[in-house]
Amino acid sequence: MSAQFESTPWIWNDGEFIRWEDATLHVMAHVVHYGSSVFEGVRCYSTPEGPAIFRLDDHISRFFDSCRIYRMELACTKDELAAACHELVRRNELEECYIRPVSIRGYGAAGLNPEASPVETYVVCWPWGAYLGAAALEEGVDACVSTWNRPAPNTYPALAKAGGHYLNGQLMKMEAAANGYAEAIALSPSGLVSEGSGQNLFLVKNGILTTPEPDGTLLMGITRDSIMALARDEGIEVREEAIPRERLYTADELFFTGTASEVTPIRSVDRIQVGGGGGGAGPVTRTVQERFLRIARGIDPDPRRWRSYSADAPSADAPALAAVEVA
Repeated sequence: MSAQFESTPWIWNDGEFIRWEDATLHVMAHVVHYGSSVFEGVRCYSTPEGPAIFRLDDHISRFFDSCRIYRMELACTKDELAAACHELVRRNELEECYIRPVSIRGYGAAGLNPEASPVETYVVCWPWGAYLGAAALEEGVDACVSTWNRPAPNTYPALAKAGGHYLNGQLMKMEAAANGYAEAIALSPSGLVSEGSGQNLFLVKNGILTTPEPDGTLLMGITRDSIMALARDEGIEVREEAIPRERLYTADELFFTGTASEVTPIRSVDRIQVGGGGGGAGPVTRTVQERFLRIARGIDPDPRRWRSYSADAPSADAPALAAVEVA
């Protein structure tokens, strides 16, 4: 995983396209001091029919839900933001990339109450390969159970994808790296399995696919939802239920899911090999991983219309966007 962004020429900002180097904010912006931002991570895949953004409408809907939870009023509509994503891909001439819509509270309020800080919305995209490394999708990763728990329900809203929430994930990730692991798995305050530092988690036992139930401690991932649907298409039983920690050690297969992580096998937890094998994806993991990537990459049919082609999207010159280039 690269430690730096590979910059692209253009960023969208509230209806205008600005240069990458001009996308700056004041050091006293509310977001700098209090983490007041919401964002999405969306992947655009290269397909035989051109760049296709995966489940863009669902990501945009969750973005607006996150803004509503945090009382952030946006100046754009869902359609305008979706059009901005497509136009940004076109203008940056990318076949495949990661897209980051983000709304922040800018310079204004001096204290916790953010009402005096304007809400600014940006869309950024850049080339980004496999989050945990190209080999991770094939060979799997080593994970540990973090000493840092996920927050209890009603501490902060786990269903919102907000910047400040990821301080918890940062602690988990740094602890895992310091101890020689690629990733961390967090428990809820009750001691049950929650999610990774920035991913959802699935386990397989006796052919049954299980993921932690929505309990107010984890983000309801869009990739998570995709995998559950695709597994059921394949006749795999899927369950959402409470998962005690020890089931991680006795699982036949484990894997992470997320926009960045896609479907990444877990080969060991706390240095205990998953399934007693030598790592890599098990049969259920491989089935859903291949099915997911074949749809995202335009190889298999897309009956749910998860792919959104940039070539077919409205132009930025349309009235819905009225975007202006700023040199």
